[in-house]
Amino acid sequence: MTGRILVAGASMAGLRAAEQLRSAGWTGAITLVGDEPHMPYNRPPLSKEVLAGKAPFESLAFRPRASVADVEWRLGTKVVAARLSERTVVLEDGSRISYDGLVVATGTRPRRLRCPGPSTGRHTVRTLADAQGLRDELTRPGVRVVVVGAGFIGCEVAATAVGLGVRDVTVVDPLPLPMVGPLGELLGRALLKRHEERGVRFALGTGVAGFEGDDRVTGVVLGDGTVLPADVVVESVGSLANTEWLDGNGLDLTDGVLTDEHLRVGGRPDVVAVGDVARFPNARYDGVPRRVEHWCIPTDTAKHAAKVLAAPLVGSRDEWAPFSPLPTFWSDQHDFRLQSFGAPSLGKDDIRVLDGDPAADVLVGYHHDDRLVGVVALGGPTAVSAAARYRAELLRQPARTA
Repeated sequence: MTGRILVAGASMAGLRAAEQLRSAGWTGAITLVGDEPHMPYNRPPLSKEVLAGKAPFESLAFRPRASVADVEWRLGTKVVAARLSERTVVLEDGSRISYDGLVVATGTRPRRLRCPGPSTGRHTVRTLADAQGLRDELTRPGVRVVVVGAGFIGCEVAATAVGLGVRDVTVVDPLPLPMVGPLGELLGRALLKRHEERGVRFALGTGVAGFEGDDRVTGVVLGDGTVLPADVVVESVGSLANTEWLDGNGLDLTDGVLTDEHLRVGGRPDVVAVGDVARFPNARYDGVPRRVEHWCIPTDTAKHAAKVLAAPLVGSRDEWAPFSPLPTFWSDQHDFRLQSFGAPSLGKDDIRVLDGDPAADVLVGYHHDDRLVGVVALGGPTAVSAAARYRAELLRQPARTA
């Protein structure tokens, strides 16, 4: 078999795509291009075990399957442009690579605050280098930490900092409760209480207006004029999809790369998108295209997209049901875990306690039109196990496209 499939992005989604292309029967060349110098590694531990000094890089690296031992890795560079009509991409060094099939797996990058003030002392957590640099700062004696953003990463970093012995940790967010966006008020209140009991302070209902300091940050100026002393600032204010390299190809790049129900991009059979960068409709719910930044999505999207991309190249006539994954996520904070199955954000208007008590271990159900669309457990192993028992029920739910 001749030809080449190019995978733009060499993180988990890119690796899984390469592996699944082999499983789908593609025996031709595969080239993976990635901007980091490292082979693909597991990112969730960055805000927890790596930041806490409990996990070396070697423990994060994925072990590629034997089937991809012959793929070409172009690391430490990135794709900067694409000419889809010509089936070529341009790399940072100006070189061009032609392809027969293209996998868009360029993921996301952290959104940054655009506020006046110094930049030194301000951190994000996306890469291994980010986590290593932030750990060096958090282990300084008497350090004062402000985390901007009370979402998953922000709360995990705050919990890790407290676990490292940092006494002064404040989380800032314009919303009234931590994680209220994806989880709603019931669990938002429960999380606030748990974090405060463990020493994290919160400044909620206000944003950041600027940063004080000359060469580096010494304080965070809030929207109401309050100044929080800070030696280290962690910005956890969302993400931006890495799609600029696809400009000029007539694609919908409004929020990630829009795909059809089979993860094909722009109606093209030779281009698919996988991982965080893909905005796809999920037939399990309402069919509205969304990006999903959960750990399971790189593998789920890669498995489906690889079959779709490889089929015309290997002569397969297989047909597939529309892509309909069951999103799954977890978040470890302090001594408790959040575990979710399904799409709780679609059922925030009808939240019911299924088991337990929000003050202790609790299992919460999220409903839309009286239909269970997601479950979230908060607490220890018992609550997490209870959530897992609902996974089969959620998988049995029939697809809905309207």
